[in-house]
This record gives sequence, structure tokens and C-alpha cells, in this order.
Amino acid sequence: MAVLDPVVYLRETPPFDDLPSAAFQEAARSLDIVFHPRGSRLVSRGGEPLRHLYVIRKGAARLEREDSTLQVLEEGEIFGFTSLITGRATLDVFAEEDLLAYRIPKDTFERLLGNAAFAGHFAVGLGERLRNSLDRSQIAPFQADLSMPVGQLVRRTPVWVEGDTSVQEAARVMDENGISSVLVRGDPPGIVTDRDFRSRVLKAGLGPGTPVRDVMRSPLRTVPGDMPIYEAWQQMFDQARTRHLPVTRGSEVVGVVTSTDLLKQTAQGPVAVLKRVERLGSRDSLPGYAAKVTEMSSALMAGGLDPFVIAGFVARLNDALVVRILRWAEADLGPPPVPYAWMAFGSEGRMEQTMLTDQDNALVYAEDAPGAEAYFAKLAERAVADLLAAGFPACPGGCMATRWRGTMEWWSRQFRTWSNEASPRALLQSHIFYDFRRVHGELPLDPLVAEVFRAARNDFFRSAMARMALEFKPPAGLLMRLRGDSTELDIKVHAVTPVVAMARTYAFEVGSQSRATLTRLQDAVREGLMGEDNFATIAETYRFVVQLRLREQIRMAAEGEPLSNVISMARLSSIERSRLKDAFRAIAVWQEQAAYHFHVF
Repeated sequence: MAVLDPVVYLRETPPFDDLPSAAFQEAARSLDIVFHPRGSRLVSRGGEPLRHLYVIRKGAARLEREDSTLQVLEEGEIFGFTSLITGRATLDVFAEEDLLAYRIPKDTFERLLGNAAFAGHFAVGLGERLRNSLDRSQIAPFQADLSMPVGQLVRRTPVWVEGDTSVQEAARVMDENGISSVLVRGDPPGIVTDRDFRSRVLKAGLGPGTPVRDVMRSPLRTVPGDMPIYEAWQQMFDQARTRHLPVTRGSEVVGVVTSTDLLKQTAQGPVAVLKRVERLGSRDSLPGYAAKVTEMSSALMAGGLDPFVIAGFVARLNDALVVRILRWAEADLGPPPVPYAWMAFGSEGRMEQTMLTDQDNALVYAEDAPGAEAYFAKLAERAVADLLAAGFPACPGGCMATRWRGTMEWWSRQFRTWSNEASPRALLQSHIFYDFRRVHGELPLDPLVAEVFRAARNDFFRSAMARMALEFKPPAGLLMRLRGDSTELDIKVHAVTPVVAMARTYAFEVGSQSRATLTRLQDAVREGLMGEDNFATIAETYRFVVQLRLREQIRMAAEGEPLSNVISMARLSSIERSRLKDAFRAIAVWQEQAAYHFHVF
């Protein structure tokens, strides 16, 4: 393998790769090379701080505090910046192996901090460092600007009619103007669309002389013109998947944006996938859904969207698909004998699933009426099979409605038993099922919500949940070494699950009704269980690891590999490896604090 020239190597190492030419030339001129044999101490905590920024070329450096290894840094990783920024030596640093490093002196480093991008790389707060460290260049380029104000999509002034205008006249106005909706003056004003003419006029048997005020939707649900496009997408999903968004500037409606307008911004966005779901005519059209969701997630991530915004879109699309599948089953089997609810669990229940991974679903029905068990067994079998056809793998542990279904009384008893027993198996079931969310059906889930809150008030159960949450630990620093081809880590087990599990425990502690992980932590902050600074660090840590997992799963899908939570350290850039180690350390520190709070030692 050819050895890179030091200047070339430095130029290829973040954040030097983004420096303007003049600034980089200054860094290159000041660069020198040092060698420290294995076992050398480079700095002592509380002693004289380092006077150089170190870029590791070969070997490894070990960072310790009170004889405990915090991190082992390797080729391409950087250290010394904390000493340079704070003027203090806060760690012990040793050469873990023979260490060859390039050095930049303190005065040069301080001048380079005048470059905002360079300075951002060395932000003192871990959350700030994590926020901008993930490389998206491995994701297919995205053409649309998702942050563009939705007001820029308005192409014409809105068309209004009076409330006593007949539906026939309103239809004529829409036809003449080539639009699919008109606004209706009134207090409050409303909107009527071509779909309303079908569903609220023709279907209801109303005549052409019906005043539009009788069929309009009111009050108007508007969006401000400076709202980013991706938030307008969210509005369309959240407002019962409406197809028309009146856009305002101040208090004035300046136009109406349609789902077609948003669809034109990208054929890979959630609006396009939703239209595909709505056009599904039969089970034969289910294959290909998973690929479309992957394509959408890839495009949205490349467009810079927060992973939890992407997850929200995925959850809404999956919900729309599940509803369609269940209605097919109901059409084939006949009306359900008693009210029921289809539930999602796990990441789908928390609306944090970014790709189509294992199914986590169940079914609860009101009571054991005649024929109910047989009916819902067939419905579950059909729905799970259709989800498999759409690209949702079966749950290896069998957490699917084909196995997990029963009456409300049965489910309530299960929830109560798990919290009372608090055995390892019961805790695992609670870990999975207590993140439930209704996707379809008329049956209220209030009794199950009540059981969760009853469990949360049980000190013994809450302590047992905390103990289980703390069993999911980040890997030790020495296990994250690049050995041979690579080190492989399960990022779900070592990073995602520890945060999710502890957030759930915090939610129990403060009586939070939230399902989403970050919202649970915000509730913990509001109740004084978690500090603002700690929340900011853990939130960015969680966002970083979820983004990293999503990016790697998108790559796996593109390369035809089965989706997995296992990532290869060798595939990551040096800065990503370093930040991932930072993230693991942040989780470990948080777990230490949580263990103290919950008296788990």
C-alpha cells in the first residue's frame, strides 16, 4: 500500500479537507511529524496541557480518566483539541501502540478556528459535534430543496365564492379556472374540493342547487407561506391526509397548494408513496412497497431531513398501507363481529421506524362473542401475509397478530401480569408491548393505557425496568478497535436500545403519556428528572446513531444486502468512528447517572 505524503493525508482528513486553500497551506507549513513508542504518556490529567493538535497516522492513542479507559483513537482520528481550547489537561493520554502522528501547533490551530466549518468540528459540546459529522455523500443526491418555503409553490391567487353559491356553480367556476378547489367566504371561511362534490354531494344524494356552505370544510386549516416544504408534507398527512393547503401571508390567504404541487417537487417524497398506496387495487400490487419506502428515506435523508421527521413519514405511510390491507380483509370476511383495534409496537409504535424492519403488531377485540376468535384469526393471517408481500419481514420472535391477539380482558390481564411478575421474560414483553399504538379499528385502548400507568406507579416494577434498561450497554472502548478488516457492532443493541429503554423508564418515572423517545426525555426534563444540557447531549447522540443506522441500511438495500443493524467500523470515516465512540461514551455516562438515580448498582 502506498504511503500518502503527510500534506496529502492531512488534506484528506476532516476538517482539513474543507479548509480554503490559503488556510490549509498555513496548516501544511506548520505541520510536523512525531513518533511515540507504545506505552508513552503524552499528557497527564491536571498537568501541562498539550500544545499541539494531533492527527493519528499510524498506531493508536488511549484516553483515560482515573485509570479507566474512555476511548482508543486510531488512524485518521484527532486529539488534543480539548487542551488547546480549554487550556487544561482533563485526561491522561498514552500511546496504546507505537504512535505516528502529524501535529499542528496551538497558534496555527487558533487561527484556523476563524473558519466557521473548521471551528464547528471542534465545538466543545458533544451535541454540536455530532450534529454535523455524518457524511451523506454515500446517499443518492436529492434534487428538491426541502427547506424551500411552501409559499413559493403558489402559482395563482385563490378563487373565492360566496357561501350561498350552488355546488353546480362552484363546479363550473373550478372547471373554468382549471382548479380542484374553491375557497368559500364566511365566518369562518371554508373550502370545497372536487372530492367533496363526490363524497359530500353525489354520494349523499344532494342536488346541484345545494349551497356550498352545506358541504364545505370549515374552518380553513392554513399554513404560513414561510413553512418549509417538508413541514407542508407533514400537515397533509396530519390533517387526515388532506389534498389542499391554503397558504397565508400574515392574515391573508394568498393561494392554495395541492398535493400535486408538492408531488412535483420530488417523485421520491412521501406524497408520491402515499398516492401509490392509495392506488393499490389488489394484493398483487403490494410487492415493491418496501423499495419505494427505501427510495423515499434515501432521498429525504440526502435532502438533510431529521431522521425522526423521516420516521414520521414512514409511520404514516405504513399506517395507510395497514388500513388498506385490513379493509381488504374486512371486505372478504365481512364486517367484524365486535369492535377491534390493530396495534403497532416497538419502533413502529413509537413512530421511529425509518426502514421496513420486522413486523411488530397485534390485535385486540372487545369481547369473546360467537365467531370472534375465528374471524380475527383469519383477519390476522391475511393482514400479516399481505405485509410480508409488501416487504415487512416476519418478526423472528413471533410478535405478530397471528400469535398475539385476544380480547381486551385478555390483554389487560397480560399487561397486569407482566408488571406484577417483573420477571426477565415479563420485562422483555413489557419492553416490547408497552410502546403500543392503535393503527386501525374502532376499539378504544383506554384500559391498556390505564394498565401501563398502573405499572408505572409500581416502584418494584419501575426499578426492575430500570435494571433491564441498564443491561443494554455500549461496547467497551477497546472493543471498537479496527482489527484486520474491521470491527462490527450492532448499533441497535449498543446504542439505540439503551436510549429507548432508559427513556421509557424515565417516562414511567414522571408519568409521561408520550411514546416517542425524545418526547419522553423532554417530559423528563420538564419534571426535573433530567437536566437541559444532558438532554441536549443525549438527544443529539440518539439522532446521530439513528441517522448512522439509516444511512447504512440504505446502503445495504442499494447493494442488495439484507437489512441489518450491524455496522462495520471500517466503512466509517475517521470522524464518524470518532463521533460514534463519543456517542457510546455519552450513553455510558448517562447510564451511570441513571443507575445512581434508580439505585441500580
